[in-house]
Formats: sequence, structure tokens, C-alpha cells
Amino acid sequence: MSTTLEIGTLYNALQEKLGLTWLAGEQYKNRTLHSSSETSPDTSLVGHLNLITLHRVQILGSKELDYLDSLKKNSRKDTITLLFSGQTTLVVIAKGLPAPADLEAAATASGIPLLSSKLPSQDIIENLQHYLTSYFADKITLHGVFMEVLGTGVLITGDSSIGKSELALELLTRGHRLIADDAPEFSRISPDTLLGTCPEMLQDFLEVRGLGILNVRAMFGAGAIKAHRNLRLIVVLQDIEEATQIDRLHGSKRIRKIQDVNIPEVTLPVGPGRNLAVLLEVAVRNHILNAKGYDASQAFIERQKRRLESAHR
Repeated sequence: MSTTLEIGTLYNALQEKLGLTWLAGEQYKNRTLHSSSETSPDTSLVGHLNLITLHRVQILGSKELDYLDSLKKNSRKDTITLLFSGQTTLVVIAKGLPAPADLEAAATASGIPLLSSKLPSQDIIENLQHYLTSYFADKITLHGVFMEVLGTGVLITGDSSIGKSELALELLTRGHRLIADDAPEFSRISPDTLLGTCPEMLQDFLEVRGLGILNVRAMFGAGAIKAHRNLRLIVVLQDIEEATQIDRLHGSKRIRKIQDVNIPEVTLPVGPGRNLAVLLEVAVRNHILNAKGYDASQAFIERQKRRLESAHR
């Protein structure tokens, strides 16, 4: 788990999305923001200007700037001094509003970066909270290929040489998208959600035996790559000779717990003549139906039950 984040890294990650520009303190971009577990329990990571409940990242919108303008000279000076001290690591001014000269001077003097964003303050807070929650979340690396299939995050796993990359390649030709090959990272961003991403060094690449390393973005276009997706289904590829305990009525459904999050898992037997791409697509469609409350095997059982009951009347 990452416990610190450099302000420069945060700026680079969100600069385009938030329309960020440096107002003061760019030379202090190596200053680190600590996760909430590393700070006082009374300190939150991000929020509107608040000098009582401390935030590591203080957001100033028009109301906050108006408040500063309403203060008398000494009170304003004391407030700005308090703002750029203690737990504060970063200050952001919303809506591209002009920064008062004393704010810029205080940022430079204190070594605390001052940024401007084009977005309203609430949008800045929501985006920062989402990014920081994901960045500081506990992470786990799982072996397999993580893809978006029919809008669903699917981890394809199984023994080495079982055909994971070949299946991923066929899915790509069918219009689905690659997130990460070999070592996708998953972080728990809420009590029931795992977000899957690709390590920077592996982004865009897929290894296929016999073909070597392929650049999926270069071959199939940017639309074949997805940056992240919530993990909703695990598909285990297993040699058909070893898949001897699969229920023919219910299939191989089970639940796998990862970081205390329950993820549905199904097993697909691998054998000659089996179209794994079609089978995986159908597994995803069936998972989507199950998530909506429909179970085909239970519907089949109920139909047989009704037929038997009518036959005995």
C-alpha cells in the first residue's frame, strides 16, 4: 500500500482532468501528501477551507475567498498564516479565480504549493477524493489477464500455458478491451468494490507465446485499451481432463474472496474444439443476468417442477 504521494505526481495525474496550473510553490512539488492512516484521526485528506477540521488539501472557492476578503487586516493575516501551516500540504483555488497576492506570498514562504483549477470546488473535491482513495488503497497483484468484456471487468486466470493470452487476443479481435496482462493490480476502493488497473511498465502490452510481446494499442487502436475497471467476474481456465467436478446443471459457480470482497468465479474447461471466446462472452452475459436476479438453472428447475405437478393432477 502506498502511504505517501508527491504533489508533483498528483499534479501530473490530474492536470488535464482538473485543469490545474501552478500559482506558487512549483519548486516544492516533491512535498509529500500522507494517507489518512498516517495522519491524525482529526485530519481529513481533502475539503473546503476549514481551520478547525484540518484538511491536508484545502480547497478555496468563491465563498472562501469572499470570507477572506471580509476579514480585517490582522485577522486575514492570521487566517492565511494558519491556512499555510500545520497539516496543510496543498491549497487549490477553484474556478480559475485570481489568487490574492498574500496567498501566493504565503505559499512561497511556507513551502506549500498553491494550484489553480478550472473546475468548481465541489468537483475538485470529488475528483481528488476518488483519486486519493484509489491511490492509497491496499493493493494486490493477481496473475492473469484483466479485460473489459461487455462492459464487465473480467480476470482470466489459470495455469501457465493454458491459453489465457490467446483467449485475450481473440477477445480483442471481437471488440473487447485489454486492461492488463500478466500482473493486474487490484485495490479495494469501497467495502464491496475492487478496482483493477495496469502497472505503468506493462500498459498496452500483451505477451502471446510464439508472437512475443504485442503492443495492443498500436495494433488495434486506443479503443482496444481500458485504463481501469471494477473486477466483477473471475474466469478460471482449466484443462478439460482435470475438470471432473463441474455440476452440469449449475456449472462451476463459486465465490472467491479477495481483500474481503466476494467475487463470483466460474471455471471454463479447455479442450479441443471448444470456442473459449464465445464461452467467456456467454459466461459474462450469464453473470449479468444473475446480477439482475435471474438464474437460468433455477428457472429450469422450477419449470420441471411445475410440469411434474401438473402431470400428477
